[in-house]
Amino acid sequence: MKPAYGLELVQTQKLVLTPELHQAIMILQMNVQELSGLILEEIEKNPLLELIDETTEKLHEDEDEEDWMAYFLDSSDLGLGGRVRGSSSARRLDEYNPLRYTSAQPNVSIRGHLLSQLGVIRLDPKEQSIARFIIESIDDNGYLQSTPREIASATASCPEQVESVLKLVQKFDPPGVAARNLRECLELQAEAKGLSPLALEIIRHHLDDLARGRYSKICQSTNACLKQVLRARDSIVKLQPKPGAAFSGGHVTFIVPDIAVKRIGDEFVVILNDSALPSIRWNPYYRKLLISGEKDARSYLIKQMKRARFLLRSIEQRRITISRVMESIVGRQRRFFLEGPGHLEPMTLKDVADELDIHDSTVSRAVSGKYVDTPFGVFPCKMFFSPGVESYGQEVSQYNIKRMIEEMVRNEDPGAPLTDSQIAHGLNSQGVEIARRTVAKYRSQLGIPPSNRRKKL
Repeated sequence: MKPAYGLELVQTQKLVLTPELHQAIMILQMNVQELSGLILEEIEKNPLLELIDETTEKLHEDEDEEDWMAYFLDSSDLGLGGRVRGSSSARRLDEYNPLRYTSAQPNVSIRGHLLSQLGVIRLDPKEQSIARFIIESIDDNGYLQSTPREIASATASCPEQVESVLKLVQKFDPPGVAARNLRECLELQAEAKGLSPLALEIIRHHLDDLARGRYSKICQSTNACLKQVLRARDSIVKLQPKPGAAFSGGHVTFIVPDIAVKRIGDEFVVILNDSALPSIRWNPYYRKLLISGEKDARSYLIKQMKRARFLLRSIEQRRITISRVMESIVGRQRRFFLEGPGHLEPMTLKDVADELDIHDSTVSRAVSGKYVDTPFGVFPCKMFFSPGVESYGQEVSQYNIKRMIEEMVRNEDPGAPLTDSQIAHGLNSQGVEIARRTVAKYRSQLGIPPSNRRKKL
């Protein structure tokens, strides 16, 4: 067949993720703090939107508000819910206040703490220069990030002189500061606190074996009995692996719940924390300019108006979706909200998705990274979704099984901690059919070390 060019028309269907749909999905997945940041960013970009001044919010209202809303094709129901004037839900939501806190004052840094100690020590100018360079090379955890050769090159000194000054700085408070690795950090602290020679030997030569629970190997190498090794281990684990952490002014993250579940009589009410979002409104100047401005200005403002309307519509849809999902969760986990965390029922994303006739991924986005304020405290929304394990013909949620494992470990004999097999046998005797490897997985997720590392005298 002779090759030739051809042109044909083919009709196909495919799903295209538009920028607007992508934004709606992104907004649904945001928690209240992230959404607040997005709104503030949009206010900076969009001249049609502005923050409402809390002090003047209740002054005179524009008489042409209804005409303006009509101009926007009846978009009066769009907004941020709890801040819309005249809304009955606004008065109800104003009763719920998010977590309020005052910003903590930054602590003195580890470097500032060390420099204050350096100021009371008599050193010659060269040693002062070396000591200052060493202190400025210490990170927030208290570890030295430069080698003696690098410090000597930067301060025009010899490595021996740097080592001498370094040993002096390592005697500063807190113990273990200016160490170059974990082993040296623990060794400095052990010497400062006067730990036993066995503890020092374990730190210097058997730190990896100690971390892996190889106590028999340590006993053979040090000619010490198991009781002595365990006593040395208990003293070592009390040391601080990051001596500078107490001085670093790290950022403290506060949890602001997105949802509150309040009990009113025998019913539970789901309230969204819209009061944590910025209050916005249409800018009156650009609103008039959109109607009577020049053509180019009107064309630009129309685009910004469509962008603002879709943002507000996406936020409103987020409110509706999260409310529906949380109401379904409350209905399925009623025992939890009545009696506490020990009564969590097995539930999956698909259970809620099938009830609300939405996709599993939509439920996942609606609860991802969000917290709910309940009568028993603040919990992540993801916690309510837990597959079940068979028990006496019924299903028990994984969350409750993990609580049972924690309780068994908490009440175990420190001298003879429970193994995974013993924990599995104990759960089986209570009617929970669970394998040893499943217990090991749950124990690892809870951050509980294995039995050989939990053993104490």
